[in-house]
Amino acid sequence: MSHKSSYLKLATGLVSAMLAGYLLAACSQTTEASPNIIQRAEGETPAAPRPTGFLGNDYSLLQPRSANPGQKAALAYINPNVNWASYNKIIITPVTFWADSDSKLSANEQQILCNYFYSVLQTTLSQNFAVVTDPGPGTLRFAAALSDATSATPVLRTVSVVVPQAHALNMIKYGLTGTYAFVGSATGEAKLTDSASGQLLAAWSDEQFGTAAVKNATVWQWGDADNAMNYWAKGLDQRLVSLGVQQTGGAAAAAN
Repeated sequence: MSHKSSYLKLATGLVSAMLAGYLLAACSQTTEASPNIIQRAEGETPAAPRPTGFLGNDYSLLQPRSANPGQKAALAYINPNVNWASYNKIIITPVTFWADSDSKLSANEQQILCNYFYSVLQTTLSQNFAVVTDPGPGTLRFAAALSDATSATPVLRTVSVVVPQAHALNMIKYGLTGTYAFVGSATGEAKLTDSASGQLLAAWSDEQFGTAAVKNATVWQWGDADNAMNYWAKGLDQRLVSLGVQQTGGAAAAAN
């Protein structure tokens, strides 16, 4: 490939990334990492989150987003032989934090994030499904782990979103690197199993970053990580509905 062709390909990739960034900045509160300008030119995608060990021997089952149109998570697996309509309850286990020993998050920060994710899972899923505590027939078990999180920089984040010149620079940064400046992120893994047999029904691994959306301008330090967990909880709820898990939430959940 000539230097001129390479330059044009890189320039086209940057413009495409900036356009995508502009559209995301207008609406979405979280996003996966976009290919940076080099990855875009080479037809590559950002690296998937690193395995933590939380999913045991099941990582080989996970497929990348590029292999499954419509897949939301960076890596995911759904057992094709599951009768989802046979399930009418779900157990949500406490969220744990799996990270390298050199994690920059304190034990207190890790616990705060795990508690938040567990709470939002309980609140979101109980609207449609019977959330229970005891295993048994027809009962799913959902387990999730956070493996990393980064904080936003609130004041600089506000400037980069609101001030036109800074916002333009942020779009360029997005095009070059695949992520915005001064945003936070969260990385997590999760699995659904049959609560009685332990059979793996589904699993995923994903990473979400904050965006330059105006409604994100004043998020607190861990606001982007919170938004990522909200995104995952809502996505799980919608996925269970689409798979045909019996919806018996609200008062029915309390009765169980």
